[in-house]
Amino acid sequence: MSVFAIGDLHLSLGTDKPMDVFPGWEGYLPKLEANWRRFVVDTDVVVLAGDTSWAMSLKDARADLAFLESLPGQKWLLKGNHDYWWTTAAKMEAFFAAEGFDSLRLLHNNCCTVGRTALCGTRGWPFDEPGGTAAQNEKLLLREAGRLRASLQAAGEARQKLVFLHYPPVFAGSTGGAAPLLEVMAEYGVTRCWYGHLHGKSVHTAVQGVRDGIDYRLISADALGFCPCKLAL
Repeated sequence: MSVFAIGDLHLSLGTDKPMDVFPGWEGYLPKLEANWRRFVVDTDVVVLAGDTSWAMSLKDARADLAFLESLPGQKWLLKGNHDYWWTTAAKMEAFFAAEGFDSLRLLHNNCCTVGRTALCGTRGWPFDEPGGTAAQNEKLLLREAGRLRASLQAAGEARQKLVFLHYPPVFAGSTGGAAPLLEVMAEYGVTRCWYGHLHGKSVHTAVQGVRDGIDYRLISADALGFCPCKLAL
């Protein structure tokens, strides 16, 4: 069993919002499917780091989720800032069951265990982008830190705990970061973190490599050339 990760698929099979209009995204869906089927097999695990579908409701996300279901592997989904279709875990799990989406799982206040490795994560929150008040942003960031803590606690005595986020917890040129999330990762001895959200020119300035003891990697779909990234466990 291998573990792969990719974020920001921005699927729009059930809605009219194609990503092909953006530079670098032309014909991305066939490319994504071909790469996925080339490397991923049914016994593998794939973490999807948010912004999976442009759908505005769970019902409208059905075509995108059916596409994922048709692909090999067990998929663990994080919430992204554009996943407006995301609702409660109970409703989504009931929907998956009713539709026969047996390979879809939620990475939300829990973890996925592969051998002695735990895959943990949450959406995260932007720490240096405009919008909202400082108090509101701090409240939401603390909530996400709590969800990450719950995920890491669920990992128990796993030999290594890997973290997946949608929002980057650090930025190039910034001396700090999403402090509550960084503190939780340090507390649980996390040394590897994957994140998405960044596209276009932002890909070239993303933090890639070790900072303060944590190895960060960007896994947005366009940054990966629309090919799931295989993790070394």
